[in-house]
Amino acid sequence: MLKQPRNSHKFGCSSAFGFRIYLVSLEPNTFQMPEKVRVRFAPSPTGPLHIGGVRTALYNYLFARKHNGTFILRIEDTDQNRFVAGAEDYIIEALQWCGIPFDEGPGKETKFGPFRQSERAHLYGKYAEMLVDSGKAYYAFDTPEELQKYRKEVESQGNTFIYNWENRALLKNSLSMTEPQVSAIIASGTPYVIRFKMPEHKRVELFDIVRGQIEIDTATLDDKILFKSDGMPTYHLANVVDDHLMEISHVIRGEEWLPSLALHYQLYDAFGWTKPEFAHLPLILKPTGNGKLSKRDGEKLGFPVFPLSWEQSIGYREAGYYPEAVVNFLAFLGWNPGDDREILSLKELVESFDLDRVHKAGARFDPDKTKWYNHNYLQQRSDIELVQDLKKHTELGLDSFSDAFLEQVIRLLKERADFALDIWTQGHYFFVPPVNYNEKAAKKHWKDDTDALMGELLDLLGGLEDFAAPVLENKIKAWIEQKGIGFGKIMAPLRLALVGELKGPGLFDIMELLGKQESEARIENAVRRI
Repeated sequence: MLKQPRNSHKFGCSSAFGFRIYLVSLEPNTFQMPEKVRVRFAPSPTGPLHIGGVRTALYNYLFARKHNGTFILRIEDTDQNRFVAGAEDYIIEALQWCGIPFDEGPGKETKFGPFRQSERAHLYGKYAEMLVDSGKAYYAFDTPEELQKYRKEVESQGNTFIYNWENRALLKNSLSMTEPQVSAIIASGTPYVIRFKMPEHKRVELFDIVRGQIEIDTATLDDKILFKSDGMPTYHLANVVDDHLMEISHVIRGEEWLPSLALHYQLYDAFGWTKPEFAHLPLILKPTGNGKLSKRDGEKLGFPVFPLSWEQSIGYREAGYYPEAVVNFLAFLGWNPGDDREILSLKELVESFDLDRVHKAGARFDPDKTKWYNHNYLQQRSDIELVQDLKKHTELGLDSFSDAFLEQVIRLLKERADFALDIWTQGHYFFVPPVNYNEKAAKKHWKDDTDALMGELLDLLGGLEDFAAPVLENKIKAWIEQKGIGFGKIMAPLRLALVGELKGPGLFDIMELLGKQESEARIENAVRRI
């Protein structure tokens, strides 16, 4: 009969990841910076890159640049069943767009390459066999059907099946067989995996730069598979082997990998290798603060969760965000510089970044704050730069307008815009005369005498040689005062005629920019239509 760990419930406290963690110190200890800093971002090409992944890449990049180190991109594609064509190119393009390029990686080969794990597949079997030879790992021949049978047997007793120190001798592996039996099974071509032999009842002392000192009882951990029957390594083996061979000094990765830390520590010890420093970053949470931010949250609430568009999901680039804004708001999702600054250039982020200022708690994603960041970066751009940003939207047909005209429109609307496209949305009437008029505003402000007043206004405008905003303001206001009528009787209908709604910047600025002929034509058209 299969057994479960007898004492696992006696130690520590349950974690959200299903094993027991002993928090010895919540304060990060000081650590010695190695002579050569080498960090890596190691995504799997299984689809588009989530902004959580971009943040991980960003923190690695900032840390490397802060310490004159090397930022590496490694593609972890050992799971060919989940491989998605185009995902690797997407990852590389996303990093380039964000302005956080890697120093070594696919297309930037060095002596530490190749940087795709699928191209390193020949390496991992040797290291798995080294662990078997040293007694740190073992062959397991259990079929999926046999393991399912064992699992059901244990679950029928109200327990959870764990392939570990207490059950391994009862299962079908090289620890429960003689050497001749094992050799015969392997020679017969029977599929097998290689599992790590997790030590029994050992307190593993771990250190994480973000989370401090941690202890874990190995009695609660299972014997993870390191090498699969298809001849490919699992994440755990390939990750540790590659980090060692690539001389990675710091492993900066997401909190979801924290459950793997104890196993990775044990693997480093089993190989006799020096461990890198570890830092596990907090989750990016939903806008509600409850749970991890997902693609579905973005679709439901109408904001991007990917840097670039992927299939039907719009990306930050296509939504009109500037890469500087994306980098800035991502940096603040789990970190701050220790002062009240919120707008920092990439250079300033590098200068300010420290892992000891990364938060332990999850960071709540705020879609409105991301727009605020983009608004600030838009305000920093020159008018001519915004002209080019606006003209990228070729569907708007702005080529017929001069850059000088577009600059003037931008100057009037820039302050209200979060995105370049807002200038079109908020000021489309500069480019297309209104053909419809806000019904509610027309009913309220276009009175029986409005047609006659607009006729008199047209006579006034017809006599003007100078159509500058200050001249218009003086002449029209003097005329209104001379007639002894309220300003609202003229200004509201006039805005409605020019814009189609009661919105927009200064009315006289609008008239100057439209010009005399266009302003008169719009007033005449409104008289006919309203």
